[in-house]
Amino acid sequence: MELHILEHSLKVASIEKEGIQICAHGLIKLAFLASKTRCKFFSLTETPEDYTIIVDEEGFKELPQSDLISVADATWLALNVVSGGGNASSSQPIGVTKIAKSVIAPLADHNISVFMLSTYQTDFILVRERDLPMVMHTLSSEFTLLRVVNGETVAAHELGVSNGFIKPKLVPRPIIHPLSSPSNMFCVTSLDPDTLPSVATLLMDVMFYSGGSKEAGASGEDSTHIRFFSFSLIEGYISLVMDEQTAQRFPNNVLFTSASGELWKMVRIGGQPLGFDECGIVAQISEPLATADIPAYYISTFKFDHALVPEENIQSVIRALRTESAAP
Repeated sequence: MELHILEHSLKVASIEKEGIQICAHGLIKLAFLASKTRCKFFSLTETPEDYTIIVDEEGFKELPQSDLISVADATWLALNVVSGGGNASSSQPIGVTKIAKSVIAPLADHNISVFMLSTYQTDFILVRERDLPMVMHTLSSEFTLLRVVNGETVAAHELGVSNGFIKPKLVPRPIIHPLSSPSNMFCVTSLDPDTLPSVATLLMDVMFYSGGSKEAGASGEDSTHIRFFSFSLIEGYISLVMDEQTAQRFPNNVLFTSASGELWKMVRIGGQPLGFDECGIVAQISEPLATADIPAYYISTFKFDHALVPEENIQSVIRALRTESAAP
């Protein structure tokens, strides 16, 4: 398999809920008027706590300076595992559980913190730019390492580091953060960029206004129903993660959905903001899922992590992860 190091230099930021209005102009431009910007990598995820933005340096220029925006330290690079060559974004996704033991666990063993973004098309592993030499050192004998330069894929050099891959440790990684599973079910989907204008008004309502009182009333007395919506526009490909009720607001045949209409349940990781320096959080979750051969999408946000697993697997997932939890 190949590991592609994408050319985007990324910023990870949090916008407080009350700050979304001052950022709306820039976010609308990034999401709906991408041709008017030079941005190639943009992701916006809303959680109950805040909005998380992952954006390249060109896109970051579209956002205002504000005390309501917190930016994570350092510049981040996106890694993409590609099976059988081809363009990373258009290849069949590998799945976060499929790369748990070959990528995520070894990086955790080398104290390299990762930030995950699964999309409809593929999985991006974000690492700090300063960690790239150790990333390459760790994975070089397991993967063909390639860098994307000016849109072209070329062989990556080892940056002066050699003697790479060390097999993951066999000792279990206890899960040390609280886990919860919201009651709502989610869709992981996409749409043709050409149809974006036809649903732009609806998408803007979902992205910027649906967290208000009308949605709180719609969810009734169910306090475990959470607000979660993710929109990514990366190298021309759109990915959406939304709950089932939100998906039903879209016209028929606009969203790409599987014939089975597969729905996903969420496991939310973290009782308080996780930060960016702790290593192994993604590995703690993805390794047990990989062992059980359960597919998963994984989305890190500024404060918490989120794993999406098939609806029918949620009980076995919770059991497996609780088994891995540290003793009180």
